Amino acid sequence: MDAYLLDWANLLLRWLHVIVAIAWIGSSFYFVFLDSSLTPPEDGKLRKDGATGELWAVHGGGFYHPVKYAVSPPVLPPHLHWFYWESYSTWLSGFALFLISYLWSPSVYLIDPRVMDWAPWAAVTTALAFLVVFWLLYDLACRFLGQGERGDSKVGIAVALLVVLASWLACQLFAGRAAFLLVGAMLATTMSANVAMWIIPGQRKVVAALKAGLPVDPIHGQRGKQRSVHNTYFTLPVLFAMLSNHYSFTYASAYNWVFLVLIMFAGAAIRQFFVLRHGYKLGRNAHPWPYAAAGVVVLLGLIVWLRPAPVPAAAAPQAVSLAQVQAVMAQRCVMCHGEALQSKGVRLDSADALKQHAPLIYQQAVMSRVMPMNNATGMTEEERALVAQWFRAGAPVE
Repeated sequence: MDAYLLDWANLLLRWLHVIVAIAWIGSSFYFVFLDSSLTPPEDGKLRKDGATGELWAVHGGGFYHPVKYAVSPPVLPPHLHWFYWESYSTWLSGFALFLISYLWSPSVYLIDPRVMDWAPWAAVTTALAFLVVFWLLYDLACRFLGQGERGDSKVGIAVALLVVLASWLACQLFAGRAAFLLVGAMLATTMSANVAMWIIPGQRKVVAALKAGLPVDPIHGQRGKQRSVHNTYFTLPVLFAMLSNHYSFTYASAYNWVFLVLIMFAGAAIRQFFVLRHGYKLGRNAHPWPYAAAGVVVLLGLIVWLRPAPVPAAAAPQAVSLAQVQAVMAQRCVMCHGEALQSKGVRLDSADALKQHAPLIYQQAVMSRVMPMNNATGMTEEERALVAQWFRAGAPVE
């Protein structure tokens, strides 16, 4: 019953997390598009009132005319929509999911003795420290390096180095699956902290100044814009990290941290293409196709790099019986894939089930070697070879 209820909590939290993440990313992408597509107002009154850009758009049978005031509008409207619940809801639901999926059972999900064999409390504490320490270092980089003409470039280099270091360290400490997810959670925490600690407080100061009839300091808008731009480049890397746990070939290699860094670079490069293409259409910059090309080339290189190598002939009996395979499954796999617990909807406690899932068993236990998870049940090389021989013989069940 406990496992059943935990599965329901996992399902509902994952569902909520996806919904609010779509809302947050969607609004973020829209405002980046909006900023890149604004043109100087044609109406003289708008320019006189301080408007810096406008856009005409058609959607859903109607026409829209958003206008941007870079510092402040001439009059503060009575109804002002704030964009922050999407961010906070995404982080809270994501952290709750991380809690019940990884932190609740660190010995299963966080710790891989082949990587580092340490106490569960230490693994959990270190995982939480990743979220906090990365944000603090990132925030310091923005504060002290983000000033001046080349401030954005300095911050970009510093953040890139921090991400590389964090990716390497996570993969040296945690199971590959957990390391990838942790790096994604680390970046997502920084994105939400940008909203909570800088973007929204800055906007509240602007609104308070307008209500008090005081001059508005443009620094709040500049800081908010800086953090919003960082958030948009974090988006695709975070989404990959969150999805990667479903694809074991991404985190199972010996150099998984290199793969993680490269694929995050590819995501950021492709996002840069979409950010700049709107400005290109308005004649503001050159065509940004090199960014998309760079991202695609990196992805193609990763596909070639991770292609499965030919598996040498296994040192197993020429003829493997169903009983031998069932004995291995019963000892190593059925506790998570049996009648009582059917992880991922997979059962391996019958001949028909073994036949049905034979390709999946071969891929997970022999090719990628990620199952049993972190080899918690101690599957031996001889047992993997036996499973491989059975599969190559056509996975007979008679």
